[in-house]
Amino acid sequence: MSVSASAAFWFLPFVLPICFYVSFTDLREMRITNQAVLLLAAVFVLVGPIILPLTAYGMGLVQMGAVLVIGIILNAAGAVGAGDAKFAAAAAPFIAVGDLRLLIAIFAANLMAAFFSHRLAKHSPLRRIAPGWKSWDAGLKFPMGLSLGGTLAIYLILGANFGL
Repeated sequence: MSVSASAAFWFLPFVLPICFYVSFTDLREMRITNQAVLLLAAVFVLVGPIILPLTAYGMGLVQMGAVLVIGIILNAAGAVGAGDAKFAAAAAPFIAVGDLRLLIAIFAANLMAAFFSHRLAKHSPLRRIAPGWKSWDAGLKFPMGLSLGGTLAIYLILGANFGL
């Protein structure tokens, strides 16, 4: 992995709770809150300069901006939700460019697992544990925050263990 193990390790305690919160709120409310997105971006902006080289920090900020522009375009085209696009932008600086192929593989596997788990739970007695969740009755819509938050969490955990 191209990500620094040290950086991934230091980001984890700040990022993991946000990832869990995003997954939970998207399941419950079918939305990713602006507060969670801003907090994730703030973690990078505030902690990044302390643990990353200046070039890696700068590249992370560029990645955040680029993913935000792409996300706005995809949202305008109706391909992704606004919260999903904003979360992806806030998560982008945590990803090393050299790990993009690995990230896509993690996201694909996580998306399939999350989608099928959500659909199975939706039609099982497990649904009674959280009867008020909007994601149960969202039709064909899927709470992507479950996959997006999970992907960032898995990536950083792997990075802390197997990074440079």
